[in-house]
Amino acid sequence: MCHPGAPGPVCVRVRGISGWFAYKVDKRHRAVAAENLRHAFPDRAADPAAIDALVRACYRHFTGLLVEIILLPRKLHLENWRRYATLNGVYWTMPAFLDRRPLLVVTAHFGNWEMAGYTLGLFGFRMYAIARVLDNPHLERFLKQFRQATGQTIIAKKDDFERLNAALKVGAKVATLADQDAGSRGVFVNFFNRPASAHKAVALMALEYDARIVVVGAPRVGGYLQYEVVCEDLIDIRDYADRPDAVKLVTQRYHTALEQLIRRYPEQYFWLHRRWKTQPVARTKKRRLSQRMTADARPNSDS
Repeated sequence: MCHPGAPGPVCVRVRGISGWFAYKVDKRHRAVAAENLRHAFPDRAADPAAIDALVRACYRHFTGLLVEIILLPRKLHLENWRRYATLNGVYWTMPAFLDRRPLLVVTAHFGNWEMAGYTLGLFGFRMYAIARVLDNPHLERFLKQFRQATGQTIIAKKDDFERLNAALKVGAKVATLADQDAGSRGVFVNFFNRPASAHKAVALMALEYDARIVVVGAPRVGGYLQYEVVCEDLIDIRDYADRPDAVKLVTQRYHTALEQLIRRYPEQYFWLHRRWKTQPVARTKKRRLSQRMTADARPNSDS
């Protein structure tokens, strides 16, 4: 692992070596990533080398991400933030951050999502972050300390509903990762040309508390610790309040914004997780029927 005082080129080499090693040993997630990318980019599906190059780049990015999260508190300060972060489309959303209305900051496992929250806290915004408690206590302790270093308040994803509701009632700014599979109870949206089950919570909270939603990302745009904080879309829930299908429309809109971000930097999305695990029932039954018919059509090896 890269020491916090190590120079940039050393950390870049560490990222390359650790990414190569993770790619080699992690066969299961490597296969998941390749399958996801073939669906997301059908124009590249016929070129295994192109898909494999994206998978390798994905591993390099996320092993490097861990290194940079460790380095960030030592390197990034209020006096030198311009050396490491560029703001793109942020200023036009500032009224939403400064307004008394609550704001839901939506992002994905893309770029350096931790840097986005860290930087906002560095600028003095009092942020709340919804986060799942990790199984590894050492990693959980490290990430909690990192997130709280610039004043973020962590709200446990499953256990802190009362604190979350209390924060939103007084106009809090709450960040959440919104790209996990929601299972059969989610709402299906189009995400990279496939149905994806999405949690309804973001849209429901926005409707209940009259909150705006801003979609952000922090892609790496250069070498060592060079990132851009991007605000891709700003959604005013009042535009959907009278719609019976408001939850689906809003959830689709922020997924479309996330997809636009990811398409510009596809190697920086966490393709290794099963984002499209849950499919609509009708589609699942149709696929199973197709598989059964294909199996029945095969010649019997015993005949």
